[in-house]
Amino acid sequence: MTWLIGLGLLGAAYLLGSIPTGFLIAKAVKGIDIREHGSGSTGATNVLRVVGREAGLAVLCVDLLKGATAVLLVRWLAQTDAIAGPTDRLPWLTMLVGLLVLVGHSRSIWLGFTGGKSAATGLGVILALAWPVGLGAAVVFATVLVVSRMVSLSSILAAVSISLLMLLTHQPLAYLLLAIAGSLYVILRHRSNIERLLAGTEPKLGQTKPS
Repeated sequence: MTWLIGLGLLGAAYLLGSIPTGFLIAKAVKGIDIREHGSGSTGATNVLRVVGREAGLAVLCVDLLKGATAVLLVRWLAQTDAIAGPTDRLPWLTMLVGLLVLVGHSRSIWLGFTGGKSAATGLGVILALAWPVGLGAAVVFATVLVVSRMVSLSSILAAVSISLLMLLTHQPLAYLLLAIAGSLYVILRHRSNIERLLAGTEPKLGQTKPS
């Protein structure tokens, strides 16, 4: 039964991540398919640029909650003894749940396996796992954003900082591996942004397209 619950959790994490927040909000507010506008991403940044500030903020908050909820669900089930077995298995199950909610966000089953870049959902996962690490990554994101006004660069550097912060705060090995895998995945999802950054054509906050 414990294995069945574990498999159910993994499936639930993917489906939770798959909820297409940006797509649904853009469709509700402007009646558009957000994938056909801007960068084509369903994430908060593209919704901000195409639909507006309030819509972008709403997407950001919901995507953060998706990541945090997946981790908190594992912990709640562990506290109710629904997940039995050695306690040292719990971080590894949490790691898998965290990864699947990220994959669900960027490869949503409801959108033909398209989606966002998983930065906000990943931050939600980290905040629920180890809030000091999540807070530190948020500070890195905000600092880089103020200086560069580039959301993509801020997201990439914040993702890189998470693994270092996991080490500095002595988090479990499973959490560190999740941070490394998740950060690499987020960076991979930003590969087109990295190409524009290197070419000097990445748009800054407030711009709708590269200058």
